[in-house]
Amino acid sequence: MEIPALTSLSPEILRELKRGLPRTLEVQSAHNVITIANIEPGDHVFMTSVDSEDLYPGDRGILVDVLSIAVSMKRLIEFSSGTHYEERERTSVRVQVRYCADSTVKSVVDRAIFGPTRVDVVRAPCCHAG
Repeated sequence: MEIPALTSLSPEILRELKRGLPRTLEVQSAHNVITIANIEPGDHVFMTSVDSEDLYPGDRGILVDVLSIAVSMKRLIEFSSGTHYEERERTSVRVQVRYCADSTVKSVVDRAIFGPTRVDVVRAPCCHAG
């Protein structure tokens, strides 16, 4: 299954999502914002704590369902020396997701600097003894 990948996420976030409840994440890193810009609610996304440039076949993560997406622009104004100020804007995305399954990277399809990260993944097998 070829899907977008969100990378460099905190392992604590992934553990929290595995509990099965929907969670909303605020994403500010440029490579993940670019990836989210190319998805819609209802899509599947691969999430991992591995950095984008270190992502290779065999890396593990989780598969999530995207429930909602909200893009916002934050304006920051910094003052210095009393007479000079600098104004900057920062784009952030809030994405609500729900855990679907554990997953493993089969191949990295695309990881362009100014494009979305895409991977081909397989669901990890789940076996219950008893």
